[in-house]
Formats: sequence, structure tokens, C-alpha cells
Amino acid sequence: MRRCLERSSLSEKNKSIDYSKAWTEARRIVWQHRKRLALGLALLTVNRLSGLVLPASTKYLIDDVIGGGEAGLLGLLAWAIVLSTLVQSVTTFGLSQLLSVAAQRTIADFRKSVQTHILRLPVSYFDSTKSGVLISRIMSDAEGIRNLVGTGLVQLVGGIFTAVIALGVLLWLNWAMTLLLIFVMALYGIFIGQVFKKVRPIFRERGRLNAEVTGRLGESLGAIRTVKAFRSEKHEERVFARGVHRLLRNVARTITGLSAVTSVSNLLFGIAGVILIWWGGRAVLAGTMTFGDLGMFVAFTAISAQPAMQIASISTQISEALAGLDRIQEVRQVATEKDLDEGRHGIGTIRGEVAFEDVWFEYKPGTPVIKGVSLHAPAGTTTALVGSSGSGKSTLIGLILAFSRPQSGRVAIDGRDLAQIKLDDYRSQLGVVLQENVLFDGTIAQNIAYAKPTASRQEVVQAARVAHCDDFALGFEDGYDTVVGERGVKLSGGQRQRVAIARAILADPRILILDEATSSLDSESEAVIQDGLNTLRQGRTTFVIAHRLSTIRSADQILVLEEGRIVERGNHNELMTLDGRYKQLHDRQFQLESNLYINPGEDFTPEPKGPAKVSGGGSSAPSLKVRD
Repeated sequence: MRRCLERSSLSEKNKSIDYSKAWTEARRIVWQHRKRLALGLALLTVNRLSGLVLPASTKYLIDDVIGGGEAGLLGLLAWAIVLSTLVQSVTTFGLSQLLSVAAQRTIADFRKSVQTHILRLPVSYFDSTKSGVLISRIMSDAEGIRNLVGTGLVQLVGGIFTAVIALGVLLWLNWAMTLLLIFVMALYGIFIGQVFKKVRPIFRERGRLNAEVTGRLGESLGAIRTVKAFRSEKHEERVFARGVHRLLRNVARTITGLSAVTSVSNLLFGIAGVILIWWGGRAVLAGTMTFGDLGMFVAFTAISAQPAMQIASISTQISEALAGLDRIQEVRQVATEKDLDEGRHGIGTIRGEVAFEDVWFEYKPGTPVIKGVSLHAPAGTTTALVGSSGSGKSTLIGLILAFSRPQSGRVAIDGRDLAQIKLDDYRSQLGVVLQENVLFDGTIAQNIAYAKPTASRQEVVQAARVAHCDDFALGFEDGYDTVVGERGVKLSGGQRQRVAIARAILADPRILILDEATSSLDSESEAVIQDGLNTLRQGRTTFVIAHRLSTIRSADQILVLEEGRIVERGNHNELMTLDGRYKQLHDRQFQLESNLYINPGEDFTPEPKGPAKVSGGGSSAPSLKVRD
């Protein structure tokens, strides 16, 4: 799985399609819908056979009706053509309903299954894969299934069936001329094969380019306020234009290949026409063929050529489908968290005791970001994490949330190794307020209830009151039914923060994670919400990351991290008495806030007090409002 996660975009670009795996998945899908496909093939057979009535009637019209004067046969031919046309119309409609509509339903089901798998992949997979790529897997790549379970595969088989019947009729009419035409068609088939051999990798690359362009477009539109704030519209235009032009070049190469197919097709069909005129004309003059035979031969030559063109087109579509299935299979082969949970044990209701035992963790091999960390957080206590940017605070929280697994050492919950506990059982007892407060395009009440979809309206409102959402929610015309917009854009940063806190309150967790939970609030709002958080913390094991050190004075223990190590630990008074890194951070922040309060109009930059001595190397004291 790690090899899959570490695959570079370059290797993705150069990777050829693994048709064995793609065909395996294609056969599974076809077998799953075999009954509908068999019925569709039967309808198509009737459709194609009825389509042979009109060209077959030309022989009898020319030889018997016009040449032989059998006027009574004319009515019979007319009724046969009317009946065959009616059968064609009915079977065409049936095929559309049976295959096309059902294929779209299959695509919808397939998209749901792929999305279900992707949502259950480990967080580390999302860290190394763009969201646009995953969206392309779910939406674009799944679309190709219609060529397998829709009309594509059935038309391919039906085209071959029609071509075989047509060739049989041609051999019966004039075997020598037919063999010459078969030779011309064989040349056409060889040329088609060579073209599609070159075109298939281009189709695969198009999927990758589509994913990149879609992903970047989604990022720019999602961050439109940032784009406009920094006047970066031109930059985003250039980035998008480069992606679109790469996609254009890819499509142009495909068009060139398909245009070559069309040109060569016209040339070869022209040669076939010459054969028909020269050889057929000589056969009629020699008396070995009648005018009706020649007319019927020309009609059935067209019938055999049409499936050949369809086969070429459908082969392209099926190649795209296989390329999409190959890309989807790559994602599906990555083990989900549910797969990784096999063999692990449930945990029941936890007390919330958390312990790290000599934990080491690295994102990039050979570059550890957590270095031999050991800590103990008794159940029901509050542990605060402080330190400069990149010190490992958020990474440590990610290990508690089981977003990542340590390379060595262990994380224990109530004395049990977290690596041996089912994630679903464990995470059902977690509550989080992360740095980035993600709200969905729904109402305030729906976003709060996201933590507990079965919660009653009374429970939602009660949690909202603890987080002081009443202060702004009831000010809207629709109250808690106010739609917050995509990513909660209709709410301020502080309001989004309160909704996120209410969501965590409603989860009623045993372990609570507050990653700068009050970072978007002003001092007055922070003081109000801090009361709600203090109430929430009671009886729960809480981990807090806070840039305002004043908010963590009541913590049972404070851990000071630098360069992935715990350099100091203790409560506020103990660390202040220690006169080390924590006191330096505290005094620096106090000095900064005091100066800004006294001289709010002045630009103030605090003077450094000198290098701080911490294990792992010295560094000057950094700014305090920092994030991992």
C-alpha cells in the first residue's frame, strides 16, 4: 500500500494500462449484468436481421419485378419492408430502454461504490492524492461503464454478427469478388489496430489531465476570496489556461489519429467501390451475375462496411472504459481503514486514558517529525500542547485521532495499543474542533447535527447554546434553519468556530481534541465560549492546542514541544517557576499583548530575549501565533 501512496505523478503519467486487471473488472461487471445483456443481444439480433430485408429485396425488385414483370411480387416486397421497419423501430426503442437507461443506473451504483471505498481510505492517502484526481475517478472514469453494460458492448457483438451474415451473403453472390473485398477490409483492420495502439495511452493521459485541471479549478473556486484578496485572478487564469492547453494538445493528438482513420477508411472504401464497379460490371457483362445480384452485392457490401466502422468507434470507447476501470482499480486496491481493521478488536466505552510510549513518526522516510515522545494523560484530564511552528503539535494530535500510525513505539488507549483497536469503535468516542472548521452547504442545525445525525432538534439546540450559537443564529430570519453556504461562507470565522464547537459538544466524546478552537474569536467571544469549553471538558480527556497561553492556565499538564520532542512538561505554575521555554513564550506573548493594548496605534515588534535553550538545538524565540 505504501508503494501506491508514494507513487509520483511522473510514474502515473508514464504508467501503461494494466489490461489484465481492467479486463478482470470488466468481465465481473459484464457477468453481473449478463441477463440484461443477453436480452439486449437478442433484441439487437432481431433488429439487425430485420434491417437486412430492405437490401435483400433489391435483387428481387430488379430481377423479378422490373426484369421479369412479376407485379404481384411488388406488394409482397412492400409489406415485408414495412413489417421489417416496424420491427426495427420497436427493437431500437426496447434497446434504448433496456440498455441505455439501465447503464446509467449501473453507472450511478458504480459511482456510489467507488465513493464509498474512497471515503474509507486512510487519511495518509488523501495527503498524497489530489481531490481532483479522486473526483475524476468517481465521476469521469465510472462513465465508461456504459460502453460495457450499455449499448457499446452489445453493438460490438451485434456489429460482428451483422458483418458475418453480410459476408456470407456476399460469398454466395460472388466469392472471388468477396475475397478481394475481405483483403481490403483486412488492411483496414490492421491499420485500425496500429492507430488504436498509439491512441490508447493518449486516452489514459487525458483522464490524468482532466483530473489535474478539475482539481486546480476546484481549489481556485473554493478559495475565491483569497484569490480576489491577493488580486491573483490573472495567475489563476494562467494556471488554468496551461492545464486547458495541455488537455487541448491531448485531444488534438486523438483527433489526428481518428482523422487518419477516417481518411484511410475513405480511401479503402473508394478502392472497394472501384472493385465493385470494375469486377461487378464485368461479371454482369459476362452473364455470371444479374443486375439484381450486383445491386444486392453493393447493398450488402455497405452493410458489412457499416459494422466495421462501428466496431472501430466502439473499440475506442471500450478502450476508454478499460483505461477508466484500470485507474479505478488502482484506487480500489488501496486497503481501506475497514480492511485494516480486520483482526482488530472492539473497545467498548473507553475511560479516555491516553499514553504515548517512545513514539517516533515520519511523513518522509528518514525525516522524523515526532522523536521518541512519551506522555501520559489520565482519563478526565486536560493536556495542553504549545510550541513553535513545525514543532509537531498537530502531528501528535493526528496520532491520537489515528489519522497516522507511528513508525515505532505505541499509542495506548486505556492501556490498549491503539493499533489493535477498531477505528470505528474508537472514533465514535472522539470529538474534534480542528484548525480548519469545515462546514457543509446546509443549515446551521444540520451542520451541528453532523456529529450525530440521529440527534433531536432539542439536543442540537442545547449543544448550540453551550457553544453560544444562540447569539448569532437567532438573529437570522430562519434561525437554526439558515443555510450557511458552501464551506460556511455566509458565517464569519468566529461563527463557524462556534458551530464547530457545538458539533463537538453534541458528539458527547470521551476524548476531546481542541486544535486552536478559539483562534477565530475576539477576546470577548473567547471568554464566553471558554466557559462552554470548560463545561465540556469536565469528565473528558482533553487535548488542547492554543496560541493564546492564557487560555490553557487551568490545564492539568502543559507539554512544550520543539522539533518533535517534549522539552518541558508540567502545569502553568510549575513551568513558570522552571523559567525555561514556556516562560519565555508566556512572557513574550504577555509583552506583545500589553504593548498593543497600551499603544494600539503603534507598530510593535518585540525584541528577542536571546536564544532559547531546548533539547535538539537552540533557536531564537519565534512568533507565538503559529500553527503546525
